[in-house]
Amino acid sequence: MSLSTAPYISFPGTTAEAMTFYQSIFGGELEMLTYDSMSTEGFPVKPEPDAVAHASLTGGALDLRAGDSIGDEPSPVTSDTYSLIVTVGSVAEGEALIDTFTAAGGTVEMPFLAAPWGDTYGQVRDSFGVLWQVDAPAAP
Repeated sequence: MSLSTAPYISFPGTTAEAMTFYQSIFGGELEMLTYDSMSTEGFPVKPEPDAVAHASLTGGALDLRAGDSIGDEPSPVTSDTYSLIVTVGSVAEGEALIDTFTAAGGTVEMPFLAAPWGDTYGQVRDSFGVLWQVDAPAAP
């Protein structure tokens, strides 16, 4: 059996900006399909033509799928019930990643400090509402 998994996030109309930002951080190939490039006949709602139907970021340090919510009242992305964890190679890389998020409007949710289990760990919420856990493993 061959399987792969990737998180999928429904953004409230900010998929193109979010996925472009994530590509600038994590690299990889970004593909986006908007509703104006496909038939929406039979859809229960009328999506905006430039709304992102599906986006895929692959081949870099992050494998992520996303799309714009098309309901009348899109749910906000902000939640404490999920997060994405990034394991970095060093404390300096973790600090740089958090700085990248905060420079773009993100907020530190938990300072990047020594954790009880030996790693350096912190959390940052990006400007799109996604919570990122950043972990720098302790040296072996």
